[in-house]
Amino acid sequence: MRIIHICLCVNAYTDDWSYQDNYLPRYHKKAGHQVTVVTIPFAYQLQKREFVTPGTYFDDFGVKVYRLPLFFCNKSKIASKLKIFKGLYKTLGNEDPDIIFVHGCQFLDIRKIIKYITKNPTVRVYVDNHADFSNSASNWLSKNILHGLVWKYCAQSIEPYAEKFYGVLPARVDFLAYVYKLPKNKIELLVMGADDELVVAARQPQIRQSIRAKYNINENDFLIMTGGKIDPAKKQTILLMQAIKRINRDKVKLIVFGSVTPDLITAVESSCYGNRIQYIGWVQSDESYAHFAAADLVVFPGRHSVFWEQVAGLGIPMIVKYWEGTTHVDVGGNCDFLYEDSVNEIKNKIQALIDDPAKYRKMKEIALKQGMEVFSYRSIAERSIMEARKLRAGQI
Repeated sequence: MRIIHICLCVNAYTDDWSYQDNYLPRYHKKAGHQVTVVTIPFAYQLQKREFVTPGTYFDDFGVKVYRLPLFFCNKSKIASKLKIFKGLYKTLGNEDPDIIFVHGCQFLDIRKIIKYITKNPTVRVYVDNHADFSNSASNWLSKNILHGLVWKYCAQSIEPYAEKFYGVLPARVDFLAYVYKLPKNKIELLVMGADDELVVAARQPQIRQSIRAKYNINENDFLIMTGGKIDPAKKQTILLMQAIKRINRDKVKLIVFGSVTPDLITAVESSCYGNRIQYIGWVQSDESYAHFAAADLVVFPGRHSVFWEQVAGLGIPMIVKYWEGTTHVDVGGNCDFLYEDSVNEIKNKIQALIDDPAKYRKMKEIALKQGMEVFSYRSIAERSIMEARKLRAGQI
């Protein structure tokens, strides 16, 4: 089928990154579909958001990418905020899609998609949502005006034409129903996941050995890994480093990777402790798989990130911070939860797991069996358009 992914609701679209709006087009392409991404003229280069000249090209995976110019001019703050672009309707006509997959409904140009659908009623439409109360609607104006009126109007306008609305976290499923008042029978959870090919590559024994050797970690050491941004919203990583220091066992090691904001770099570096607690800096997204796969346990003591699903897809046991609406990473016992921002709680949870090898083995067994199946991007991509495929095959 011909599938267009509309990625106009993002701050930037970077071709080789590991977000859901990268992976669904990538795996739809691998499945044999003709895939196009329509997105904005901004991408991250060296971790900085940069303007990208609008135009059309093919990425490294063979996906056609349209970068549309903003309406008025490419520096228009109003057009950038409200997501108004030039050429969306024309692009839809040129590509003649069977499926339109809209990543985020919070943009005014959704009206152009509705205009196209009304003239092409056989097109199947799916809409996903990446907004919840942890990253959106955080003040009165945003909650009651931007989301409560403007984006609610956009969501409800496309609702009659949409097959499904997907929340990528349980909290984001709830957001669709509670804030946008969409019918619950049209809302489903479609989890984010892990790259199947990178999972297979990272789980090779030699990869585990090479990562451990690089950082002077023995095979019989119990290696804990964490990764992601360390900023004022995720500074619990420092608590994790302090907790490992309090576990007085030489074979318990911690590796921390990710970017650190300048105000926290001193705290991170001062929490390192020989080869027992190491901060190794930034790791490329594809290399994060190998690093996580080398671990016996992964701990995320702060807010949710896409790394949670990635690690679940690798089949590695986890300890994560409890957030209402993000417990989907627990597929039956592969992870445990932290309820406090506390050095003692982190220490006690980890130490209890180390002291109970039978419990750890059970966690690992569930992680390998269930986690790798549920969080496979190949299967997620297939599920995302399953009804349209069945309809095309005459099964419904």
